[in-house]
Amino acid sequence: MPVIAVANPKGGAGKSTTTLVLATTLASQGASVTVLDCDRNQPIAGWRAGGSKNPLVVDSATDEESFKEKLDRHRREQQFVFVDLEGTASRLMSRALFRAHLVIIPIQASPTDAELAARAVHLIKDEGESFDKTIPYRVLFTRTSQAIPTKLEKAILAQLKGGDIPHFATALNERAAFKSMFYHQLDLQELDPGDVNGLPQARDNAFRLTEELINLVTEKEIAA
Repeated sequence: MPVIAVANPKGGAGKSTTTLVLATTLASQGASVTVLDCDRNQPIAGWRAGGSKNPLVVDSATDEESFKEKLDRHRREQQFVFVDLEGTASRLMSRALFRAHLVIIPIQASPTDAELAARAVHLIKDEGESFDKTIPYRVLFTRTSQAIPTKLEKAILAQLKGGDIPHFATALNERAAFKSMFYHQLDLQELDPGDVNGLPQARDNAFRLTEELINLVTEKEIAA
């Protein structure tokens, strides 16, 4: 089953938010999904400890040996396995990238994020070349305006296209609902529209991004 790694050397780029939004959306639609939380701060494991009824399975894997064993087991049992990686390069990250069917690189529309995303791309390519393997990846813009893209976002997008760096057509917008998932420890369907501004729009954003992800991993499975 597809292994989807979420990686970026920069903290605060939206790795855990991206992982939680995609994983819970898939699980709420009936897919069997596991997140391996490899971040030492354990943000998604902390979310799972709350009151959400979402069937998402969360397992901690902060060392190389437990990661390999747990990844192999969850791949046999689940339809999707997400790996929320710590920003620091490590042997665990190396193993996750090697085993990934797709690597998502979340970035905000800032020069610093774009530079570190380029480093992540080089790391992915170097890892693939070490094993004579192509590791698919996609850049994902996070915390973007839901209205009109900023000039900086357009400029960075033009750079990505000029460098033939693949990216998601759908961005993960700046929405209070995505932060509220962690605060209330609930998924998007469980949050109360009366308590969270823009919740219907956040749910639609999550659905469209998840749909694009499914199409991507399905195409790669057929190609493989």
